[in-house]
Amino acid sequence: MSIKGIFPIDKWDFKSESILIDLPAEDFDLLMAHSNEKLYKKNEILFREGAYASGIFYIVKGKVKKYKADEEGNEQIIYLAHTGQLIGYHGILSGDQYLDSVGVMEDSRIVFIPKDDFMRTLEHSSIFSNRLLKTLSHEYTVLTNSLTVLAHKTVRERLALQLVVIREKYKEKGAEGMPIVLNISREDLANLVGTARENVVRILTEFKEDNILETKGRKITIKDVNKLVQIANFK
Repeated sequence: MSIKGIFPIDKWDFKSESILIDLPAEDFDLLMAHSNEKLYKKNEILFREGAYASGIFYIVKGKVKKYKADEEGNEQIIYLAHTGQLIGYHGILSGDQYLDSVGVMEDSRIVFIPKDDFMRTLEHSSIFSNRLLKTLSHEYTVLTNSLTVLAHKTVRERLALQLVVIREKYKEKGAEGMPIVLNISREDLANLVGTARENVVRILTEFKEDNILETKGRKITIKDVNKLVQIANFK
């Protein structure tokens, strides 16, 4: 089921995957000149906030979470990134340190691109640099929208909203009409919504009783996305 026309997903979804789509071969080869692909296991840390920003990362296949952690280790998830997206460039562009931490949510294939190759490609390729600038501008809009809107919503509304957004992220091309399964821990979902795990479990149970979704372990199958959009109360 498509949410086109009933929910402005573009206002909630980063689009860094568009940076590399149909990038001229010369520019792509320059960017990947000294890249290294690695298989990361679930729960591995890609990098931590404050660490030296030695390069950027391209997600070939998989999902990761960008988050901030307090002194007690409590996480506030900022964003979920997935296949095709670039991460880590904010730290390089703003200085020498990564601005947040990134953890792997499932076994993922990720390419590391050294800082020098990233900067060289930025200087050489107007297409790459223009796309990155456009992406950064869009990300600012998404984050601003999230801060202003979520601050005035109930936990129930925030959870419904995040489920809609995650559904669109996880949706495969050509999957219209097919059930979409979200594979995410209740802890991560709580850290994304900004509430306690117990609240997420309780509200998911209510959604299940209302036949909006089904749950099986970590997996959540969205059955009625239109109802979630209504509950999200987005205007």
